[in-house]
Amino acid sequence: MDKVLIKMMQNDKETIYKVSSKQTLLAALYEIKETQNASLTFNAGCRASVCGTCAMRVNGREVLACAYKPKEGDFIEPLAYHTKVRDLKVDKRTTLDTLVKAKAWLHHYNETTQLTPKDEYLTERQSDCIMCESCYSACPVFAVNSNFIGPFALTRAYRYVEDRREKSTTYIIDAIQNNGVWDCTLCGECTIACPKGIDPKNDIVMLRTKSVQQGYSDPNFSFGFGTPDFGRDFGFDPSTG
Repeated sequence: MDKVLIKMMQNDKETIYKVSSKQTLLAALYEIKETQNASLTFNAGCRASVCGTCAMRVNGREVLACAYKPKEGDFIEPLAYHTKVRDLKVDKRTTLDTLVKAKAWLHHYNETTQLTPKDEYLTERQSDCIMCESCYSACPVFAVNSNFIGPFALTRAYRYVEDRREKSTTYIIDAIQNNGVWDCTLCGECTIACPKGIDPKNDIVMLRTKSVQQGYSDPNFSFGFGTPDFGRDFGFDPSTG
């Protein structure tokens, strides 16, 4: 069987492994663990792109290791903006805390509301999230603001804001104002990274609309309309002749 060389950082040095081709990256990692380095540590689960556990970065892009087939020279890294436990294994508890910050769940559940197929279709895509956190890793905002709620939790927030069984969306909309919808740069990296075809960028845009409808405005444009105030010393004073 043909072999390919893949690289990864271990103990602050680049390590190169030779693995069999025509297999998934996850299978290649197991091959390394069984034949070359028993201490290699990584996250893995269902092997069917359902659990999202094996998300990692290849050549700077997020992938599910169980779905990606490695090529010669690939550089493998753990997800970004996560605390690294060891090698490719990361701690996801901080990311899951963003769901709490966003209050992304039903708060006032109306049991009498029956969802129609059309209602379910509105949140079907967001409900497909497997919490792999690829979008979190791809988001450049975390490089400058570690308190950002992030695309992962904001998509979940939108899923519950759109749920007709929720009688009041105030709790969720209030919770996503600071370090939330207005801090996103709308670069779309989260949408590109999602392995399930979810569009967090669009969900954030929709949450901004919902926020405006509830009386919020973009704090980055708080100066309002009309003639800007350039100060007393700008231009000339006609009263002085």
